[in-house]
Amino acid sequence: MTTSPAPPPPPSAPAHSPAPPSTPAPSDLAPSDPARPPASAPAVTPDHDVPPGALRSLLPVLGAHRATVLRTCLAALVDQAALVALVALAAHTVGTAVTEHRPPAPGTVAVLIGLVLLRALATWREMDLSHDLAYRVLAELRVRVFDGLARSAPARIAGRRSGDLAATALGDVEALEFFYAHAIAQLIASGIVFAAAAAVLAALGPWLLLAVLPAALLLAWSPLAEARGRAERGARTRGALAEVSAETVESVDGLRELLMAGALDRRRARLRSAGRRLARAQRAEQSWETGAGAARDLLVVAAVIGVVAAAAHAASAGRLDGAWAPAAMALALGALAPVAESAASLGRAGGLRAAAARVRAAVHAPALAPAPAAPRPLPPGPLGLRLRGVRFDYGGEAVLDGVDLTVRPGETVALVGASGAGKSTCAHLLARYWDPADGAVELLPPEPGRPLDLRDLAEDDLRSAVSVVGQEAPLFHGTLAENLRLGAPDATAGELSEVARICGVRAIADALPDGLDTPVGERGATLSGGQRARVALARGLLGGPRVLVLDETTAHLDHRGDAELAEALTAHSATRATLLIAHRPATVRRADRIAVLEGGRIVEEGTWDELIGADGPLARLFTREGSTATA
Repeated sequence: MTTSPAPPPPPSAPAHSPAPPSTPAPSDLAPSDPARPPASAPAVTPDHDVPPGALRSLLPVLGAHRATVLRTCLAALVDQAALVALVALAAHTVGTAVTEHRPPAPGTVAVLIGLVLLRALATWREMDLSHDLAYRVLAELRVRVFDGLARSAPARIAGRRSGDLAATALGDVEALEFFYAHAIAQLIASGIVFAAAAAVLAALGPWLLLAVLPAALLLAWSPLAEARGRAERGARTRGALAEVSAETVESVDGLRELLMAGALDRRRARLRSAGRRLARAQRAEQSWETGAGAARDLLVVAAVIGVVAAAAHAASAGRLDGAWAPAAMALALGALAPVAESAASLGRAGGLRAAAARVRAAVHAPALAPAPAAPRPLPPGPLGLRLRGVRFDYGGEAVLDGVDLTVRPGETVALVGASGAGKSTCAHLLARYWDPADGAVELLPPEPGRPLDLRDLAEDDLRSAVSVVGQEAPLFHGTLAENLRLGAPDATAGELSEVARICGVRAIADALPDGLDTPVGERGATLSGGQRARVALARGLLGGPRVLVLDETTAHLDHRGDAELAEALTAHSATRATLLIAHRPATVRRADRIAVLEGGRIVEEGTWDELIGADGPLARLFTREGSTATA
C-alpha cells in the first residue's frame, strides 16, 4: 500500500519512456523549489489546437455495445420512416379528398392511426435506447479518463488545477452525451430515409428530385464547411468553462485563506471576469448556432417551395396526379427535415471536438512508468532497497547525478540535504511515479536472491511491498476508519486498532463523536495537520510494508509528537527497511545511519555522532539552517 507524497511537476522523459507534450498548463503559482520547475505536460490537448479526428477516435468505445447501437439505429430508422410515411400518406389522403371529393377509406384511416402509434412507440424506444447507450458509454469513458490520469500521474496532472481536471473528467465527458445519444443514430437513419424518399420523388417526377437535391447537398456540406469555426468556438467555450471550474474549486478550497487575507473581493473579481469570458464564448457559439439553424430552415423551405412549383406544373401538364402534389410536398419536407436535423447534430458534434480532444488525450495518456511485459514475482521475507547509479532530471540540470544508497532490512537511514537537493525525488522514484534516466531503483531480497528492479514489478506487488508516506498525504471524504483502510481494505479490526494505537490515531478517535467511524471531511478538513500526519502514517503501516519511505511525514508535528511517532515506527521495524527524509535534527539523529545528498550525489554517510564530529556536509547543513542549537 502506498500513501503518496505530493508529487512535483514532471521531468523530462527518460530514455525508455514516451515523451510528454511540451505545452505548459496554466497555473497560478510557480513552484518555489528550484529543483522542481513548472509543469511541462498538460493533461489534455490545448484548446487552441484541436486535432482532427477527435470525435472519430472515440467511436471504438461503441464496440462493446454493438447490439445496443444496432437497436438504436433501427429504432431511429423506424421513427423517421414512420414520420415521413405518415405525413406523405396524410397529404395524399387530403389531396384525394379534395380532387375526387370522397372521404378516406377505412383502411387508409387505420394505416394512419397505425403509423401514429408506431411512431410514438419508435420515438420512445429510440430515446430509451439512445440514452441508455450514451450513459453506459459515458460511464465507461469516465473510468478510462480516470485510469489515464492515474496511469500518467503525477506528470500529466502536476501543475494542472483540480477544477480543470474535473472539467475533463466530468464536464467534457458529459458534453459527449449528445454525440453518443443523438448524432450517430440520427445520421444513419436520416441518410436511409432520405435515399428512400428521393427514390419515390424521382419516380413521381425528375423535377421533384432536382428541386430537393441542391438543398440536401447544401445541408450535408454545411457542417463540413463550418467545422473549423465550430471547433474553435467550441474550444473557447470548453476552455472558458474549465477556467470557471478551476477558479470556483480553488476559491472554495481556499475560502478560509481568502478570508484571512482579505482577498475575497479580488477573488470575486477573478470569478466575475472568468464568468464574463465564458458568457461571451457561449453567446458567440449560440448566436452562430441560431443563425445556422435559420439558414437550414430557409434551405428546407426553399426546397419545399421548389417541389410545390414543380408538382403544380407537372399536375397542370397532366404528368402528375393532383392527389400526389401535396403528397410530394409533404414527402420533400419529411425527407429534408431529418437531413437538416442531422446537419445540426453534426455541427453541434463538431463543436464538441475540443471536449473530445481533451477526453481522448486523457484516455490515451502515456504511462511514464510503463508496466513490465513479464513481471517478476516478489520473494518472501524481508526486503532492502537500493538506488544504484541513479540519474534523474526535470528537463534541465540533473537533480540526481549518480546516487548510490542502500538501506538494509531492519535499518533506518535518514536522507538529508538542502532544499531542492532531490530528497523527495528519491521518494518519488521509490514510489515509481517515474523511472530514472540512468541507473536503477531496486529491492534487495534475502541473500542470495537477485535484486529486483522496480520496473520489473507488477503494480500491486510494488504497492504491497513499498509504502511512501509524504508530508501532505491527503485524506478523503469519509470516516477515519475508511481512510485508514485505503490501501488495506481487508485489514481486520484488530490490525486496524493496533496500528491506530501505536500511531496515536486511537487517541484522536476517542475525542471524536463516533470514534473511528467519524467522518473527517474532504481532505481531512476536521483534523489538524499533525493529526493528518498520524493518520497518514497509520495508513501507510496498516498494509504491513516491507519497505517504508517517510518524506517529511512528521514535519507538521511538534517535538513530542515527532518522538511519539518515532517510537511507533519501532514496531515491526526489525525486518523493515526504512528511509527517512527529514530536516529536523531530533528526527535525523534517531536513524541508524545518515546519508547526505548534495550536488546530486551522496557525499557523506555515517551516524549522527560521526558526521557532526567530522564537521563535514551534515554539520555545515544544520549550521547553515540555524538548527544546530535545536539538536
